Amino acid sequence: MAEAREEGSIAGLSLKTFLVTAIGILLFGIYVGVLVYGENSLTVLNQLKEKKQGLSLEEKILKAENQRLQKEYFELKQLEPKE
Repeated sequence: MAEAREEGSIAGLSLKTFLVTAIGILLFGIYVGVLVYGENSLTVLNQLKEKKQGLSLEEKILKAENQRLQKEYFELKQLEPKE
């Protein structure tokens, strides 16, 4: 009787329990993989944060350039003869 139990079990668990546990672990691993590397993942979130910082910096640079050009434009406009 003990031999029959050992044949149908793996690591002290029944074959059914072992398969359910293995499938559960596999599905959980796939879920974690999707969270880390998928379309809505942490890596994408970090990439978007970096892109946002870059765009914010570019915005500040463009605003400063725009102010400089507006100042230059108004200075040149003052030098033109009035019509």
